[in-house]
Amino acid sequence: MRIIVPMAGRGSRLRPHTLTVPKPLIPIAGKPIVHRLVEDIAGVINQEIEEIAFIIHKDFGKQVETDLIAIAEKLGAKGSIYYQEQPLGTAHAIMSAKESMQGPIVVAYADTLFRADFTLDTTADSVIWVKQVDDPSAFGVVQLNDKNEIVDFVEKPKEFVSDLAIIGIYYFKSGETLRDELQYLLDNNVMKGGEYQLTDGLENMKQKGMKFVPGKVDEWMDCGNKNVTVETNTRMLGFLHVDGENMVHASAVIENSEIIQPCFIGEGVVLKNAKVGPDVSLGKGTRVEDSTIKNSLVQNNSVIKNAVLDNAMIGSNAVFNGKFTSISIGDYSVLE
Repeated sequence: MRIIVPMAGRGSRLRPHTLTVPKPLIPIAGKPIVHRLVEDIAGVINQEIEEIAFIIHKDFGKQVETDLIAIAEKLGAKGSIYYQEQPLGTAHAIMSAKESMQGPIVVAYADTLFRADFTLDTTADSVIWVKQVDDPSAFGVVQLNDKNEIVDFVEKPKEFVSDLAIIGIYYFKSGETLRDELQYLLDNNVMKGGEYQLTDGLENMKQKGMKFVPGKVDEWMDCGNKNVTVETNTRMLGFLHVDGENMVHASAVIENSEIIQPCFIGEGVVLKNAKVGPDVSLGKGTRVEDSTIKNSLVQNNSVIKNAVLDNAMIGSNAVFNGKFTSISIGDYSVLE
């Protein structure tokens, strides 16, 4: 099994945090989004992962590439790096890694997290991860027949056809078949809105009689902007707490401070005269003094003093000393 992860976009809606770090590498509950994503996929497919191919932009830099390779290796897989030079759509992004489209593959877009408990149907030609939503008009949805097979893909339906939204994770029994279908789109310049779309390839496969089935997830968590990223951090902390995971590193220094679970307290964190939690992640090396923090996400090696924070997101190596509450400041920012 191989996993293909298109992640060349910078994540403009999550600025300033994505000015220095690609969105999929922003930690949620102490672990990068893309790391949690591939771990969760590994749990669902329950197969050995041979390779994880990451599709990035060259501007991301060598350190990002090193970090991604390390994520793959932690799962016992080979890590591969491919580049997408132009944002020409979902099909174009996937085809940037066409050399790795061999055998069974999972394609997963690295801006979402999920929780699921279903068995992957490896007899199907494709499994499309979906989540029931209240407002399907905002999503691409799938329509099912009485055999629980996908018979149609509808993008942002104006009239109700289904409430099963496509979350951006797909299994294909044959990576070669998908590659051939997407290559047809590129070779024949089949575009919509100036982009090559994966759904056009899926439609062609369906018309040829290939079997598509849904994989229904229990939770679907977005990381599109600051508010929903903080919310996703909160939900992930809750899941990990219920699972019994210890989220306070043994090296943390806690002086005259209170931690209200669930919280992630990273390596070398220092708390002095602080009240932290619930629903707070503090990255390694961060220092919090004379402050109260809840429902917030703070990255590595930052300093927070004299603060009362709620629904806040702070990057790495930042300094915050003040009375603002719901803030969003990026890496290396100073506000005091």
